[in-house]
Amino acid sequence: MSYLEYTVKTTPTGLRKILFLNWPLALLLTAVAGVGFLMLYSVAGGSFSPWAEPQMKRYILGFVMMLIVAMIPIWFWRNMAALAYATSMLLLLAVEFFGSVGMGAQRWIDLGFMRLQPSELMKISLIMILAAYYDWLPMNRVSRPVWVMVPIAMILLPVTLVLGQPDLGTAILLLTGGGVMMFVAGVNWAYFAAVIAFGISLVTAVFQSRGTDWQLLANYQYRRIDTFLDPSSDPLGAGYHITQSKIALGSGGWTGRGFMQGTQSRLNFLPEKHTDFIFTTLAEEFGFIGGVSLLGLYTLILVFCVATALSNRDRFSSLLTLGIAVTFFLFLAVNMSMVMGLAPVVGVPLPLVSYGGSAMMVLMIGFGLVQSAHIHKPR
Repeated sequence: MSYLEYTVKTTPTGLRKILFLNWPLALLLTAVAGVGFLMLYSVAGGSFSPWAEPQMKRYILGFVMMLIVAMIPIWFWRNMAALAYATSMLLLLAVEFFGSVGMGAQRWIDLGFMRLQPSELMKISLIMILAAYYDWLPMNRVSRPVWVMVPIAMILLPVTLVLGQPDLGTAILLLTGGGVMMFVAGVNWAYFAAVIAFGISLVTAVFQSRGTDWQLLANYQYRRIDTFLDPSSDPLGAGYHITQSKIALGSGGWTGRGFMQGTQSRLNFLPEKHTDFIFTTLAEEFGFIGGVSLLGLYTLILVFCVATALSNRDRFSSLLTLGIAVTFFLFLAVNMSMVMGLAPVVGVPLPLVSYGGSAMMVLMIGFGLVQSAHIHKPR
């Protein structure tokens, strides 16, 4: 009996798929989303409008989408990987010509009932195509130069388009997530050493290009770097966000000021309090204990994803699950580093907590793929 025949015969069908769903993971996702609803209710001054109620509706829709994706066999999603990647690329190209502008960036496509951010779709599509590629590629070819160039091109194409929007945060996530996928697939470490050396050279070039005709970053991105290096240099200008964020984080203490008692968010000192800086609202109101509790929920989600990946004998499923776990980790790591002043402000939302539609929907679809891999693995 072939492996495919064995997989088909041992895969649960019908209502049994519901029983095989990774329910602890689903409950953890709901718990994290619940924290988000609570914080959005708080920053709105004790009102479900304008943020908490739409976010709840999006999560319910996202949860249903996760279940739908989970019920479909994982081999179907492997076959759809190339189409998902191509569609995301076309949408990124469409942004260049038809995208709507918000906060100085052209990143969205207005669909009427919602604004779609194609770069969010690319985060999952890129993981899917890389997992499918390395599932197809024999292990003895993984580190050969000609076969290494293919995934590099797959990664750099969307990164280039996203950088042009401009969206440095998403570009970093795509680049890092794709690189981690190549690493876990078994690409030789020497390639990564070369990339690190190139990265150091690129950072040097970025700083040297400032103020020249060939400047590599936009002026506001350089200001973000300056603010990261020395926030006190312009506390009322470019350094305002991170300065207020640190005040909110520090004022929470061990147990916080209490629910809806945060001065920084209630008095509107904290900018983007419902999106990128929502973690500081949580830390101010619930203190160190509240922040660590949320980190604990995130850690458990990652543990369940990694456990699912390690227990799956299908290479595509394992790589896909690990890739989505890495993407989820990068979301929360970059956001928390950003609001704590450990990284430049790059506009990355806190997963399932920050207000936003595209990011939440894409993450729930991603976890639907994780659930599909878990449900349909041979038993």
